[in-house]
Amino acid sequence: MTQRDAAIDGLSAAAYTVPTDAPEADGTLAWDSTTVVVVETSGAGQRGLGWTYSSSAAAGVVNDLLAPVVTGLDVLDPPGANERMTRAVRNVGRQGVAAAAISAVDLALWDLKARLLEVPLSRLLGRVRDNVPVYGSGGFTTYDDERLHRQLEHWIHDCGVPAVKIKIGEGWGSCVDRDLARARSARDAIGNDRELFVDANGGYRLGEAIRVGHHLDGLGVTWFEEPVSSDDLAGLRRVRDALQLDVTAGEYGWDMGYFRRMLEAGAVDCLQIDITRCGGVTDFLCAAALAASYNIDVSAHCAPHLHASVAAAVPNLRHIEYFHDHIRIEEQLLFEGAAPARDGVLHCRDDMNGLGMQLKTNDVARLRVA
Repeated sequence: MTQRDAAIDGLSAAAYTVPTDAPEADGTLAWDSTTVVVVETSGAGQRGLGWTYSSSAAAGVVNDLLAPVVTGLDVLDPPGANERMTRAVRNVGRQGVAAAAISAVDLALWDLKARLLEVPLSRLLGRVRDNVPVYGSGGFTTYDDERLHRQLEHWIHDCGVPAVKIKIGEGWGSCVDRDLARARSARDAIGNDRELFVDANGGYRLGEAIRVGHHLDGLGVTWFEEPVSSDDLAGLRRVRDALQLDVTAGEYGWDMGYFRRMLEAGAVDCLQIDITRCGGVTDFLCAAALAASYNIDVSAHCAPHLHASVAAAVPNLRHIEYFHDHIRIEEQLLFEGAAPARDGVLHCRDDMNGLGMQLKTNDVARLRVA
């Protein structure tokens, strides 16, 4: 049997919960662990790997709903499998957990295809760049100034990033004075030659977001993420019209309809896309092309090493979010094969096929929850 007529002969998922290195919070949520649903697939004697950051329930969706419709399909046709999966979840809903499950499977199938063809995934998709810009992301509201400064200095000195992002909107926008004090502290720490981004996670009301935004403009902040709920498209547009800085959102885009509505509303200066939520590689490329038709850049939300290959293939990409929690998971705790950011970029590698990563075989069983 040749690769041309090889079939997917295995697909399964497992969930792992990884504790954070300290309690973390943003404007609207607090957490002390991250759950990763890992998908492994096989065909023609090769294996593919993908994952999503979601509930362990996504593993059940993969094993119960998606595996039966994907098994037996052509290993060289991930978009065909993606369409089958979308149809299979009709009665449970495409958004949320099901979208995360589809994303992880789609990623694993693209990884499998690239491995079978013995090329890096970025080469299979076609590169427009050999390295991908990143920005440092963390700055949780639970951090005091000392810890915040230590993290910002790491991004700048060890990773060479040109921009850093901190969380604001603490307590659903009830701590504006502290939000602004932390933004000023971050600016002092990084100086004026680096960009400062902030993320309110939808914590502010409209008027409050605009008032806070005027102060942020004065600090030279250039990126205001989810100043109001990402579902409030009219509100995002009003914030965007009132301020100099870029207004951004999109990380909760589960399907193309979401991105289309956000772009039609003129709600953002840069569209965020999350490959672990939107439908994997297949739909990330669609969403990026849709944004390009509006002359809008895209930014990859979190999961830096899952995004690197596809980000290298997207002409209108601005950067990848180099997110603290996911760096620990992808570079240290669950996987091997990922090279850390250097000089503000993730470098595309030609010495490893597919995504170039593997699930660790030692010391991860203790983290498995489903």
